[in-house]
Amino acid sequence: MRINNESAEPIFQQIANGVEDAILSGAFPEEEQIPSTTEISVTYKINPATALKGITLLADGGILYKKRGIGMFVAEGARRKIELKRREAFFQNYILALVGEAKNLRLSEEDIKKMIESGFRDEH
Repeated sequence: MRINNESAEPIFQQIANGVEDAILSGAFPEEEQIPSTTEISVTYKINPATALKGITLLADGGILYKKRGIGMFVAEGARRKIELKRREAFFQNYILALVGEAKNLRLSEEDIKKMIESGFRDEH
């Protein structure tokens, strides 16, 4: 996980996204404990309240849960929940924009498919 202090994205959101990335990659398996907010704040040299805000965001979303006196754990089904959320965001943020621009350029569905396939093959 990296924190970019120059980014327009708030640091607490970068923390939440970084933990989600770690869950998706398998670095933080479901039902396993994640680093404490203190560990996160020390590692990334950020305010503990900022780290807590990022972790709370994930807990509120059902990605993490708290075991009182022990710490935060990855919830069962968290990986799937993250994948679904990110797929929807991908559709909203990229696919709809792509389709809109394709229509402006009078590209066919087949043209777009070929371009995407080319991109997967790195033939640009």
